[in-house]
Amino acid sequence: MRPRPARRLTRALALLAAAGVVGGALLPGSAVEPAYADAIRDRQYWLDDLGITSAWNTTRGEGVTIAILDSGVDATHPDLAGAVIGGTDVSGRGSSSGTEPLGPQGRTHATMVASLAAGRGSSPGNGVIGAAPAASILSISLAFGPGERSGDAQIAEGVIWAVDNGADIISLSLTRNQLAWPESWDEAFLHAEENDVVVIAAAGNRGSGTDQVSAPATMPGVLAVGGITRSGQASTGASTEGITIGVMAPSESLVGAVPGGGHSSWQGTSGATPIVAGIAALVRAAHPELDAAGVINRIISTARPVTSAVPDPDYGYGIVDAAAAVNADVPPVSANPLGSLAEWVAINRRADSEPLVLELADARDPLARAVEAPPALVPSWVVREVTASIPLIAIVMATGTALAVLGAAATVRFVTRRRSE
Repeated sequence: MRPRPARRLTRALALLAAAGVVGGALLPGSAVEPAYADAIRDRQYWLDDLGITSAWNTTRGEGVTIAILDSGVDATHPDLAGAVIGGTDVSGRGSSSGTEPLGPQGRTHATMVASLAAGRGSSPGNGVIGAAPAASILSISLAFGPGERSGDAQIAEGVIWAVDNGADIISLSLTRNQLAWPESWDEAFLHAEENDVVVIAAAGNRGSGTDQVSAPATMPGVLAVGGITRSGQASTGASTEGITIGVMAPSESLVGAVPGGGHSSWQGTSGATPIVAGIAALVRAAHPELDAAGVINRIISTARPVTSAVPDPDYGYGIVDAAAAVNADVPPVSANPLGSLAEWVAINRRADSEPLVLELADARDPLARAVEAPPALVPSWVVREVTASIPLIAIVMATGTALAVLGAAATVRFVTRRRSE
């Protein structure tokens, strides 16, 4: 297990320094034509709508590391200059640093995701700025599709690597399109749970064929993110529904950085997820004393409910509120309110018991003994009299039993009728 107290101290010192006190298939987006950099910041409506700019008065995510398991982040993009501090490739064909965008389908995906989590912007007021612009990024490159190594194996390996290399938060903008997950993920995600890492995953998109929340967003302890329109309604195409949704964030009219220095519009819970990952980084930076359960509890308990049902299958606990998550007075918790994978595994992955086998001796042949009649202890005339009386006795007993049953039945019907009147 990693020395979490030391990492909390690092975040606390970073926060003080900033204050001047001390010195899946990957979920597809819908990319369109590149946009001009000077209009990008104006299009990031969620920064104000979700209270992110207000939360920056307290922290910008200093000292927190977010692992992006995706198609490979372009660390040379101006909006991400200095943000990527490490990475690896688990696909078997990317760069060892994890910063080679892999394609063709997912080539732009990871860079867009990373920019919404911890983009710095290309200059003051320009370019994409993430929810936690002072947080750091680990880029772990994946490649899904025909001819690639098992996606399940890549994700399991990537999660373990992220935990072992200092991730405080893991962001997963991907889905299996299935409720269930492989047993190999038990070990990987348990490793994250046991080492105090917040795991955040996309709920999936109806428009991409995901009709219900899918793994890893169905796993206990994972914060699942659904998507809303700019007006705050659950997106019909760029989100899905399910009882494991934790919070909602914008999934439409998004803009993100793409490899090569440009920007593109996109949509989907792939974009909502890193926004929430960045907010989680703000919470971890502002509250270094909190464990992963406490961070998740702050995020879901301060979300703005949309309906009277909380959690709601469409909206979860509500729309995420960064300012409240960072600054509100929230009672501590002793366990993750979204459940424990360790407990789930203990119940659902128990090894099958060995079948009970009884070894019985072979049946032996019957003994051919002559059966002798027992001695007559009762006079024969008595036997004849009793035998003759048996039919009469049986009739009397049967009649008495029937009368008793009828009486009991009448009593039950009466009691039932009286109680229901």
